[in-house]
Amino acid sequence: MSAELAYVPDAHDSLSPANFRRLAEFIHGYSGIKMPPAKKTMLEGRLRRRLRALHMGSFDDYCDFLFKGDGIESEAIHLIDAVTTNKTDFFREPAHFDYLMNKALPGFVREGRKQIGVWSAACSIGAEPYTIAMLLDDFCADHRGLDYSILATDLCTQVLGEALLGIYPAPLIDPVPIPLRQRHVLVARDRASNLVRMAPHLRSKLSFARQNLMDAKYAAPKDLDMIFCRNLLIYFDKPTQAAVLQRLCAHLRPGGYLFLGHSETIVGVDLPVRTVSGTVFQKV
Repeated sequence: MSAELAYVPDAHDSLSPANFRRLAEFIHGYSGIKMPPAKKTMLEGRLRRRLRALHMGSFDDYCDFLFKGDGIESEAIHLIDAVTTNKTDFFREPAHFDYLMNKALPGFVREGRKQIGVWSAACSIGAEPYTIAMLLDDFCADHRGLDYSILATDLCTQVLGEALLGIYPAPLIDPVPIPLRQRHVLVARDRASNLVRMAPHLRSKLSFARQNLMDAKYAAPKDLDMIFCRNLLIYFDKPTQAAVLQRLCAHLRPGGYLFLGHSETIVGVDLPVRTVSGTVFQKV
């Protein structure tokens, strides 16, 4: 047997209650992500990849490495990458983009704004910020003197790398209207690869950075026009949701918009915003 095969984790190994509790507490404290007992099997499945990468044979070995040695400092990013959920689609929750085009952007024009600043605060592999970029690029082309920039952040370094490249399997862009694809999406010369890439003029408008929304302060600019933070708060408990929402709103200018996921709510949270459409909120 080779040395490599000797470190294949035991498929029947499981996290002890004590180790699951320690991991769950660390994950929640670091990222805000709830890790109830019902997610134990999911966590084990995600972490087996890390055991293989580190040549460890059991969860006990992994947890000893994290909590009894100094492994947590080097492993924290990889651990969080392993447990984050990165579900995303182009034009996900299209009503938000209808509001963007028909209400928010025309309002900015009436205000005489020349630069639109947007933050996609949980960008995953980039489908959301590139969707926004396609729409803003077309709108700005029709309104001379108007420009835009988009900051896209995520906690997971792996998905940020994918977003930076802007290369996707062709079926992923099926929700993108054909006129937008023709203007903003490049098809690989090797058609058999079935890959597409976001055009350079879009990629140049986006900047990517790692941001943990549990941090007390965010590196994002102040006085942004729009913040998208959709379908992330559902992974947080109520106190964490409130703290994150308050910090996000501090980065919005008066009149700017906060977009949340369709199942998320600000009920019970003291925020300087008013509801303008569904889960779209405007800072007052």
